[in-house]
Amino acid sequence: MTTAPRPKTETIHRQVDPYNGNSRGAWLSSPVSRGEETGVGIEVRGLSKRYGSFQAVKDVSFEVAAGQLVALLGPSGSGKSTILRTIAGLETADSGSVLLTGEDATALPVQRRGVGFVFQHYALFRHMTVRDNVGFGLKIRKEPRREIRRRVDELLDLIQLSGHADRYPTQLSGGQRQRVALARALAPRPKVLLLDEPFGALDAKVRDELRMWLRKLHDEVHVTSLFVTHDQREAFEVSDQIVVLADGQVQQIGAPQALYERPVNPFVARFLGNINVLPLSSLRTGSTGRGPASWFKTPPTAEAQAYVRPHDLDVFAERNGKPYWPARVERITPLGGLIRLDLRIGVEHALQIEVPHDQAIGVGFAPGDEVYVTPRHLNVYDRDHANFQPVDVNRAITQSWQAGAGI
Repeated sequence: MTTAPRPKTETIHRQVDPYNGNSRGAWLSSPVSRGEETGVGIEVRGLSKRYGSFQAVKDVSFEVAAGQLVALLGPSGSGKSTILRTIAGLETADSGSVLLTGEDATALPVQRRGVGFVFQHYALFRHMTVRDNVGFGLKIRKEPRREIRRRVDELLDLIQLSGHADRYPTQLSGGQRQRVALARALAPRPKVLLLDEPFGALDAKVRDELRMWLRKLHDEVHVTSLFVTHDQREAFEVSDQIVVLADGQVQQIGAPQALYERPVNPFVARFLGNINVLPLSSLRTGSTGRGPASWFKTPPTAEAQAYVRPHDLDVFAERNGKPYWPARVERITPLGGLIRLDLRIGVEHALQIEVPHDQAIGVGFAPGDEVYVTPRHLNVYDRDHANFQPVDVNRAITQSWQAGAGI
């Protein structure tokens, strides 16, 4: 996840509204930190944490490049929040170290780490107005009153709540409260921003709106940010990089689409979206005569499995010469712009296919129909070698035919 260091730049003032992209809103100052010079905003080295007999985090290491927005993604109990709280100084690791903008922060108290923290449930002071909540950290630091007012006005304009400055948290919607919480975390200009499932308490529509808003906001302020989520869509929409966690360990790190297309193990493949898992040996060759055994320099073992996404499959009423699975239609479910087909191969294997609605018009499949399913892309997992090999099926067929013909 390391990127080349960004060139040192001077403070830039821009007038942009990150909520809708219009050229209005607060004038923002973005001073360059030491981390931007070194290229690494957050570095975690060999972090481990145990609660009694439960190993919450085990030897976790990763980096967040300065200015990036990175997601810690994993199921409940994977160690996400423990890692985030340890970086913030709210938890103490049993072993390992945390570096913030190039400086060892492992032993530093919370107030000296320069971290902004956003909680899932806002944690706003109910007896304070929006203005006082946003300026609380600056007041604690005894900043001049004029500077506090200027900075708070700047941030209220940024989050589009200038007209709500004198309201109390109970007078705001959930989405507005979370924006106030984010402004409060940004007010002291932290080195890094940490967000613990910031949209988890909101309904689906508000979450969608705030995800877009957070991404636009980050593109403007460029503060190094790390956020925790168990929502794959949220991680994909918002983050530059994703750290996938399971059982307290890092499973894979990379850009969202790269992880989706090239998972390194079965957990990542399954966790990042719906996927069909079938014995590779069950894929029939078709009239091309070029089956999976000819697609690889080292043929996969008999136990190899094909991992294929529902949208990477085509379904036909007749065979077309390509490799296929024979299947029977069990259920057809319209899903707005998509139609999902639930199929069964033999007795043991279920299969899901997602087809764009306009492509399904006129096909006329019905439950009970016999069909032929052809993969376009798949990942082959060979248990003996414990690795995934991505396959573009059409290309693999062409290359194996050319090799067989001596071309």
